[in-house]
Amino acid sequence: MSVLLEQPASLVAYRPNKPTAMVVVADPRVRSTVTRHLWALGVRDVIEASSVAEARPRIGNPRDICVADVHLPDGSGLTLLSETRAAGWPNGLALSAADDIGAVRNALAGGVKGYVVTGTRTNVGLPTRPGAAPIGSRAAGMHRRPPGAPSHPGGYRELSGREVEVLRLVAEGQSNKAIGVSMGLSALTVKSHLARIARKLGTGDRAGMVAVALRTGIIH
Repeated sequence: MSVLLEQPASLVAYRPNKPTAMVVVADPRVRSTVTRHLWALGVRDVIEASSVAEARPRIGNPRDICVADVHLPDGSGLTLLSETRAAGWPNGLALSAADDIGAVRNALAGGVKGYVVTGTRTNVGLPTRPGAAPIGSRAAGMHRRPPGAPSHPGGYRELSGREVEVLRLVAEGQSNKAIGVSMGLSALTVKSHLARIARKLGTGDRAGMVAVALRTGIIH
C-alpha cells in the first residue's frame, strides 16, 4: 500500500530542462526501482547513494528532488531531507517499508512534500507516468479544506464525529482495542469504523488515513 501526500506531478516539475534527482536508499533493488520510476516521470539525471554519509557531500549541489529512505544504515533519511531543504532543494520525498504513523507526522512537520509507504522493500508505489497516482494517493492529493466543511464532488465523503474521534486516536498510535476502551466500543465496532473511514478517504492503511487527515485538516 502506498501513500503519496502531494499530487505526483507536482513533485517533479516538467520544463525544457529535464529535472534532476538524488535517490538515497540502502536496498539496491528498491533504489533501482525508484530510479526507474523517476525516469518514467521524465527525470533524466539521477544520482544514487546508499547512506547518509554517501549522500551528504552532494547536498551542496541542489537538485530538483531528493528521495530518501526514512531508515538508512547510518542515520535518518528525514534528517537528510531536512538538510537538502535547507540547502535549497525544492522537493523531498520520504520512503519507508514500515507503516509508521510517527514518521508520517515527523515528515509533515519537517516540510517533506511526500511520504510513500511501500509495504515491502520492492513494491515502491511511485507513479509510472506523469499524473499517474499510486494506490491510496487519490485522497492524499486532495485540496485542504477546513474541518466540518461540506464534502464536494470528487473529494472525500464527510466523516462523522465518531469517525473523526477514531481517526484522532489512531493518529496517537492507539490500537483498536485501546480505542475501543477509550470510546466505550468493542474492537469489532472500531474495526468497522476504520473500514468506513478507509472507504471515505480512499486509503486503507493506518498511516495513509492519518496522513490524509493531517493534510486536509480533519485532525490536527
